[in-house]
Amino acid sequence: MDSHRELLLEVWREVSRHTDIDRSTVVIARLLAATSPIEWVIVSRIEPGRSAVEMVAGATAQGDTLPLRTSTCSAATIAELCEWPCGSEVVQWPVETTAEANVLSPPVAEALIPGGAGERPMALGPLGAPGRRSGVLILVLRAEASHEPELAQLARMLLDPFTVALDNDHRLREIQALREAAEADRRSLLTRLGRKQLADNMVGAETGLRTVMERVGLVAPNDVPVLIFGETGTGKELVARTIHTRSRRPHGPFHRVNCGAIPPELIDSELFGHERGAFTGAEQLRKGWFERADGGTLFLDEIGELPAAAQVRLLRILQDGWLERVGGHQPIHVDVRIVAATHRDLAAMVAEGRFREDLWYRLAVFPVVLPPLRERRDDIPELACHFAQRAATRFGLTPVLPTEDDLRLLSTYAWPGNVRELGAVIDRAAILGDGRRLEVATALGVAGEPTAADNRAARLPASAGLPRQFAGSSANQPGVTPFATLEDATRRHIELALQRTAGRVEGRYGAAALLGIKPATLRSKMRKLKIDRRRFSDSGTGRSESQ
Repeated sequence: MDSHRELLLEVWREVSRHTDIDRSTVVIARLLAATSPIEWVIVSRIEPGRSAVEMVAGATAQGDTLPLRTSTCSAATIAELCEWPCGSEVVQWPVETTAEANVLSPPVAEALIPGGAGERPMALGPLGAPGRRSGVLILVLRAEASHEPELAQLARMLLDPFTVALDNDHRLREIQALREAAEADRRSLLTRLGRKQLADNMVGAETGLRTVMERVGLVAPNDVPVLIFGETGTGKELVARTIHTRSRRPHGPFHRVNCGAIPPELIDSELFGHERGAFTGAEQLRKGWFERADGGTLFLDEIGELPAAAQVRLLRILQDGWLERVGGHQPIHVDVRIVAATHRDLAAMVAEGRFREDLWYRLAVFPVVLPPLRERRDDIPELACHFAQRAATRFGLTPVLPTEDDLRLLSTYAWPGNVRELGAVIDRAAILGDGRRLEVATALGVAGEPTAADNRAARLPASAGLPRQFAGSSANQPGVTPFATLEDATRRHIELALQRTAGRVEGRYGAAALLGIKPATLRSKMRKLKIDRRRFSDSGTGRSESQ
């Protein structure tokens, strides 16, 4: 034992130094050849699922590698190898005893003994725990050598380090297989999405979205909540991801949660998690989205849909970073950056009591407003080309770019669905064109006479859908008509009715009857809108009334 101590130490060092079993086997074979008659070192893995014995490493005393081979075996032979008798850990070949003959039956010997070894003496030992053998170590001696007790002792000492080396190799193969599967999934996803990389390109970052990207650049490195306003399809999630990648936590997780898509009764469980047994059906502990996003960014889309009870719990997380799972009593600290988005007017919802005022102030630390596509028409050609290339990749078509007529047609459309609608139209045009051209006119539904839906879309206001306190960027643009608020429209309609009735409110010929509402309701609205009926008493028919 003492004579092999230094050798065994060197073997363990090589096993620990190299993760590749081929490299460690080459070095160990040289070490063994220097102090023993061992000429070949071979490691084989037992593969019960494949009913095979696979040679995973082989080296000669000169440092050359041996050709690898795989032997297909019967299920009975694999069972014999896996149940290698504990009392006969190291056996000799050619066999000399009945016990060795029982271990190395002819089918087992045929599966293990490498070609070219002939009748050369060798020692074989099992790798792995008893009853769960994972492989076999084979030490082939020089032709003139003979078996000695000291050689059998050395073989037994080598079983443990080679077991570790084989286990490490197995884990590395599993990791490599998972990596290859993940890469295949990534390539498949990119093909389906029509992209060359997972990160989205921010088309228009230097043109129509220049102001937005400047604000993103300012807020991204600062770990504060961000509230994104924008109509549907304007790219709120893309901006949120850009904020995450430019933040101080780009390597952390990024999770998107659509608050409007979660049933109210499940919102707490989804966001904050639940303990096992917290409610019927809670069979195991579940981490919520906040815990899963710990160290990263949580994008809360459609934050205006969040129920009042969940708003209270969200407020606590924003204040101190602590949460409790449903059914739990132990506070849990999370480090999550919140990026929220909505197409609703949260300020109006706060005024109406439908959204917590304190939560509004916590979220709206830094608002970012995304302009609708109709306010950034200069970006349409670049976007159309981007989506055309994406469609060609997704659908396996020949890439075809939009023509000047196509771009002119796209630029005159109102785009109520914004960039998302543009992408869908280009996809439809690519499919209709079948790789020969883009059928943009057909995809838009304007190949013939414009439909009523097209006419309605063309008349959509420039600032529809944006919160009033952030709208108005289009009001001063040439050729764009400002859109009146509901309050202004109501005021003008009541004033027109009072003008026609000469300021009369009640009666058969009064403004209330003309508007189809009760006189008391009309007077209430007039007080709220600060409308003085006396301004209209001397006009029109000359009728008036005393109040």
